[in-house]
Amino acid sequence: MATVAEAQQSQLRNIETSTGRTIDAWVALIAASGRSRHGEIVPWLKAEHGLSHGTAHRLALVAIDRLKAAPVSGSNEDALYPENRRHLLPIHEALLAVVRGFGDDVELAPKKGYVSLRRRKQFAMIQPAANHVDVGLILPGAGTGERLESAATFNALFGNRVRVRSIAEIDAELRGWLRDAYNAAG
Repeated sequence: MATVAEAQQSQLRNIETSTGRTIDAWVALIAASGRSRHGEIVPWLKAEHGLSHGTAHRLALVAIDRLKAAPVSGSNEDALYPENRRHLLPIHEALLAVVRGFGDDVELAPKKGYVSLRRRKQFAMIQPAANHVDVGLILPGAGTGERLESAATFNALFGNRVRVRSIAEIDAELRGWLRDAYNAAG
């Protein structure tokens, strides 16, 4: 008789065979979606990818386990801030300190090139560029201005972007936009 672990491994092999996608690829797809909770992942997999409930359930459990095991210091520092961008790391850390100050319900979800900031849903992201750190914001109804740019050509998930070139630019205005995005995601 097979153990529970052996049965789960068999189920995962069957999922790979039936979907034509590896478990690692499914986990990456789920991570890229910004979804991190079972109740978000399962319906999304069923609706967007036509998976059965059992398959979506197992993939959600595996993804949640793997994503929780991923480093969540808030940055994946080596990947996001290689030597040529290491000078931007203090800006990143200062932004995270601001966001963490909003409450203990802020979830950091490191992605390949940025860190997603979530509450009940994603509200912002932090991404290093060559000479600044981009802050993508989901601010429903917010306009644009000299500093609060449109994110249309930056990342379609976000309505606005702010380029932060120094810690001094993490001022009351930027903290207010981050707070508004955080509140809208709650």
